[in-house]
Amino acid sequence: MKEPIQLFRPELGAEELEAVRQVFESKWLGLGPKTAEFEKAFASYIGAGHVVGTNSCTAALELAVKLLDPSPGDEILVPAITFVSTAHVVVYNRCRPVFVDVDPATLNISPEDLRRKITSKTRAIVLVHYSGRPAEMDAILEIAGDIPVIEDCAHATGAFYRGRHVGSFGRFGCFSFHAVKNLTMGEGGAITMGDLESAQRAKRLRWLGIDKGTWDRTPDNKSYWWEYNVDEIGLKCHPNDILAAIGLVQLGKLKRMNDRRREIVARYRRAFADLPWLEMPPDDDEVHRSAWHICAIRCRGVDRDNLSVYLREKQIFTGVHYKPIHLYRCYGWQPPLPVAEAVFPRLLSLPNHSVLTDAEVERIIDAVVAYPC
Repeated sequence: MKEPIQLFRPELGAEELEAVRQVFESKWLGLGPKTAEFEKAFASYIGAGHVVGTNSCTAALELAVKLLDPSPGDEILVPAITFVSTAHVVVYNRCRPVFVDVDPATLNISPEDLRRKITSKTRAIVLVHYSGRPAEMDAILEIAGDIPVIEDCAHATGAFYRGRHVGSFGRFGCFSFHAVKNLTMGEGGAITMGDLESAQRAKRLRWLGIDKGTWDRTPDNKSYWWEYNVDEIGLKCHPNDILAAIGLVQLGKLKRMNDRRREIVARYRRAFADLPWLEMPPDDDEVHRSAWHICAIRCRGVDRDNLSVYLREKQIFTGVHYKPIHLYRCYGWQPPLPVAEAVFPRLLSLPNHSVLTDAEVERIIDAVVAYPC
């Protein structure tokens, strides 16, 4: 039997192990100097004023909404096609998610439907750079006006819009370093922002509202080195130095890893160009440079699930990203969203990661081309 080809697989090796070993030797494993080093390096990479690390992108999104101080019942606009956490964080903050339909080509939030959904109750807009392709930031920011925009960049570390990294356009940008992401720590996240006051508050909120982390309690006043204050109730969602050490190594590899993803998608595009039943996602252009976290094809006139089973029988694993959130029972009170509902049954994500070998890519291509539709 052939070796399975996984949908996602992280690129980890000796450099990450050495970085973790050094943290072990330092005897400081928790939130500390390596975390601060990663935050500084990531802020420089993104072009953001400040970065606050978290233990997930979900936590970063929850903090971003909390930092806006919304009132109970405020509406926050969210795209229909995304991971459920993008909507859950709205509810965590006692607000009401309002789902916005997506662009049929990119599956990013539709500026036209966004404009229709804004009301006097709208407190914020959360957009997702789906699959790593930047959303239409010019149009979205023009429509938003004074309404705060939160960028969900979970798919998009290494993505650029007009030459500028995503996560630097909105009030906040939220990133994921989960095991399957382009830059992985195993688990982890970060929130980017421009102002120091928000960054300082975010650091308190990620650590239960405590105004000083353990590492920050310097012995300037030796009688009270242990003392801290709590002004508001926060979460416990900080990262640690083990994760940060891995992240620093990954950040140095990110461009090469993303270039490999881009190369694989280009090979798929050439190989599938003559298949009438398969539609590829839009290519990069002079405005959009995708991180290509996901390569989500669209099936035309063939059954998506049958194709998935066929590939799995050949030990090629695929995925579906995502079922529209308003189709889940807990959000079933939302009105229909015709574009999201029409595209969802056609979506299938093919393997696309930096450790795919050329032979594995050819195996995937051969299997798809030979599909007996």
